[in-house]
Amino acid sequence: MANYIPIPVFDTLKDMSELYKSAYDADEPRKHLRQWLAHCFSNSKISLPSFAAKDFQIALQFLYSYRGSEQTFNAYRRELERLIQWSWFVRETSILKLKRGDIETFVEFCIKPYKRWIGLKTVARFKKEEGLKIPNPEWRPFEASIAKKDVKAGKVPTKDDYAFSQKALKALFAIVGSFYQYLLQEEIVAANPVALIRQKSKFIQKEAKQTVIRRLSNKQWETVINLAKERAKHDISEERTVFILSLLYGMYLRISELVASERWVPTMGDFFKDNDGNWWFKTVGKGNKARQIAVSEAMLAALKHYRETYLELSPLPQPDEKTPLAGHLKNSNRSITNERPIRYLVQACFDKAVEYLQRTEPEEAESLQTATVHWLRHTGISEDVKIRPREHVRDDAGHSSSAITDRYIDVELQERAKSAKQKRMVNA
Repeated sequence: MANYIPIPVFDTLKDMSELYKSAYDADEPRKHLRQWLAHCFSNSKISLPSFAAKDFQIALQFLYSYRGSEQTFNAYRRELERLIQWSWFVRETSILKLKRGDIETFVEFCIKPYKRWIGLKTVARFKKEEGLKIPNPEWRPFEASIAKKDVKAGKVPTKDDYAFSQKALKALFAIVGSFYQYLLQEEIVAANPVALIRQKSKFIQKEAKQTVIRRLSNKQWETVINLAKERAKHDISEERTVFILSLLYGMYLRISELVASERWVPTMGDFFKDNDGNWWFKTVGKGNKARQIAVSEAMLAALKHYRETYLELSPLPQPDEKTPLAGHLKNSNRSITNERPIRYLVQACFDKAVEYLQRTEPEEAESLQTATVHWLRHTGISEDVKIRPREHVRDDAGHSSSAITDRYIDVELQERAKSAKQKRMVNA
């Protein structure tokens, strides 16, 4: 279908869970799902293929099994949406009939999709119109983006800026492969076409033995936190900012671990003291995995200061205390349910640090312009792994193996860089 512009069929985790449950409570689940698809395409001249409802039912059933984590659900939804859109409207066949060669062609398409399939900004898949959810006509399966510093410089992305990264390729192979493995186990397909691709290396480049971890330099981190503390002396609301920065750096928390979700609501009661007088923090992180983090004396001091100064509470939390870990700015008793405000807050701290460093150390300012919130986690891990046993850092960070933690050991990189400076181009 040469002129087809993708129309989304998968909505949010909440709405898709409700659709799944209502469909399977109905006498004819597939008929119920066919009605949903008809609604999605009601304003389109495109005719849905006859196999669409069956494909959608199977894909939705697979997605529903990942309802325990919204992040994981969104990642799987993204790849299945792309696969379905391509299979239905480019290959014009059911996802159940795709072979090894089809998957290779699909991967090549993701690397270089039709420009009409590329968006220039992130938008919601569906929007409300007169109280009814309808597909957002601005949504696209792929998105072009540019570097943060280019955005700040006033540049806007174009469709020619689209690039499918190596990280995205790995995610595609992993998720689509997992989907077909599920179909194979359920005896819906006879083979996993992703597993049959013998030369994934023609798509995925082999990485060097050690990769550079994106982190703040010591100077950058000190500037960010010290400027925030200085502002807090004049504006008490900045105490909240200092505490959030401390959580992200001092306990390596992911931003998702600061916000409330269906699977976890972070509270002050998640800090607890064991029988030996040691303080810990429990959380549920990536992959819906629970872990407990050893709390340093510096982090404990930051916690006490925040509670006494900003929240006007006792220095340390009570068992099962329900006060949000990092509440709303205007109401500290309300949990944050969206990552966006925290991203904006941290980005504002980075921007202020960039402005400050531009006057004294422009190189530090330049590299800080590309930093993201997640760099604070990387920075905290990178600093601690220098002085703590890597197994301890691994468990606090929630890494699945020590090999992941080893990536943060940058001493070898520093020594390599130092020795490289002595290399000669011409013998003296």
